Amino acid sequence: MEVTAHATVAAPLSAVRHWVFDMDGTLTGAMHDFDGIKRALGIPPSADILAHLAGLPAAEAAQKHAWLLDHERALAAGALPAPGAVALLRALAAAGCQLGILTRNDHALAKLTLDSIGVGDLFDDGAIIGRDEAVPKPSPDGVQQHLRRWGASAGGAVMVGDHAYDLDCGRAAGARTVLVNLPDNPWPGRADWHFADCRALHAAWQG
Repeated sequence: MEVTAHATVAAPLSAVRHWVFDMDGTLTGAMHDFDGIKRALGIPPSADILAHLAGLPAAEAAQKHAWLLDHERALAAGALPAPGAVALLRALAAAGCQLGILTRNDHALAKLTLDSIGVGDLFDDGAIIGRDEAVPKPSPDGVQQHLRRWGASAGGAVMVGDHAYDLDCGRAAGARTVLVNLPDNPWPGRADWHFADCRALHAAWQG
């Protein structure tokens, strides 16, 4: 069911032509045990994983990044699509919409994940922005890169995700935001639309 957080949303979803998607937990089923990753890497529970690793001495950071990459590679190979995600992406592509990925994952593993869920053919290299190509979310940098590549304005784009980082990233870039795959919205006021899953988002986009 759609929940509109802002009554003044400028246009319906059906008019949106530029779509930026988070990947893990948005287009895929939830895969990452972030608490477990933090325990394995000795990261404080309240810390952001990437920010914490960026602040470590180079040798220690490299070692822990290597562990994280191996862990994520195994997850990517076994990724499964989130309910309705494949049908949504293929419908958007068939309608001529521009599609982009913005993930805090590694670029190559993002490609592997998209192949694993059956949509790799929809995204060339330039359509995927990983953690090494942009300042990680919640920075708007990745969304802004997609907009520049498309020659699009932020007002005609949406950022779709399952986490506050996705919503904050989209808003900071001036795009509208869509929250999916959570039964309730734990971040009121940050999402322009909220849907239980990608099937409900697909139905709303179709009007």
